[in-house]
Amino acid sequence: MATISSVDTKAISEVSITKTTLGASDTFTYVPGVTKYLVIDNNSGGPLTPNIDGDGAGNEYLNGVGSVDISSGYEFGSIADGASVIIDLDQIRSYLQGTIAVTGGDDSEAYIIEV
Repeated sequence: MATISSVDTKAISEVSITKTTLGASDTFTYVPGVTKYLVIDNNSGGPLTPNIDGDGAGNEYLNGVGSVDISSGYEFGSIADGASVIIDLDQIRSYLQGTIAVTGGDDSEAYIIEV
C-alpha cells in the first residue's frame, strides 16, 4: 500500500511533482479546503475504473432525496489507457471520511495538488 503524494503549489517558481504508482490499494490524507485535486494518469495498458472509499463514509442525508448510502465509495467512470483525469476532492468530501483507500487504479500514476 503506497501513500499518494501531495504537491503544494503555493511557490514562487516551478514545483516538482512526485507521482505514486498505484497498486491494489493505496491511500492519501484529505484536509478539507487544502488537499484539492487528485490527478490519475492511466498508463496501465488498459482502461481503469478507480474507486475512492473512506472507511468512515456511511449514509449521507440529501435534502429532497433522503438518506443515500455512500459506503461503497466514489467510483470514477472508465479512464482509457493514456488518459488523465483530475477531480476536486472537496466535491466528493463525503466519501473521504476516515482512512481513505484508492482501489482499481493498478499501474496508473497519481498525485495530489494543493492550491
